[in-house]
Amino acid sequence: MENQNFLERHKTAVIVIGIIVVVLLWGVSSYNSFVRGGEQITAQWAQVENQYQRRFDLIPNIVSTVKGVAKQEQEVFGAIAEARTRYSGATTANAKAQAATQLEAGLGRLLVIAEQYPALQSSGAYRDLIVSLEGTENRISVERMKYNDLVRIFDTNVKTFPTSIVAKLFGVTERAYFDIPTGNQINPQVQF
Repeated sequence: MENQNFLERHKTAVIVIGIIVVVLLWGVSSYNSFVRGGEQITAQWAQVENQYQRRFDLIPNIVSTVKGVAKQEQEVFGAIAEARTRYSGATTANAKAQAATQLEAGLGRLLVIAEQYPALQSSGAYRDLIVSLEGTENRISVERMKYNDLVRIFDTNVKTFPTSIVAKLFGVTERAYFDIPTGNQINPQVQF
C-alpha cells in the first residue's frame, strides 16, 4: 500500500526519471555504435593497405623484369619508384590513396610498354607476376568496396536524425570515401 501511495504521489517524477534513463541509454548505445563503426572502418582500411602492400611487393619484380628488356623507359620506372616512396612516407589515408593512384597510373603505363615486347610477353616469370598482380588488383577492388560500404553506413548514421544529435554532441564527423581522382578514371589506350 505504501509503495502504491509513493508511486501515485511521485508519478510525474518517476515518468521523468524513466524518460531520462531511456534517453541516456539510447545516447550511450548510439555513441557505442559510432565507436564500433569507426573501428570497423579503421580495420577495413588496414585491409586495403595490406593489399596495397602486396601490390607494392610485386612491383619491383615486374619493374626489374621489364627493365631488362625495355631499358629506354626510365621515365616510367622513375614515376613508379616515386609513387612507392610517396606511399611509404604517407601518414594519412588520403595521402596513401593519392600515392596509390599515382602508382596505378605508372603501372598502367608500364604494362602498356611491356605489351610492346613479345619476348617479355612469352616469359613465364613475367606472366606469373602479371597473374599475381591481377589477383592483387581484384583484392584491392574488393577491399575498397568494403571500405566504402562501411563509410557509407557510418556517414548515414552521422547524418540522420536522431543519431546526428549524438554525433554532434561527441564530435563524431563523417569519414572520407576512397575515391579515385577524376584524371585517373580513364583507362590507358593500347595500340597494336
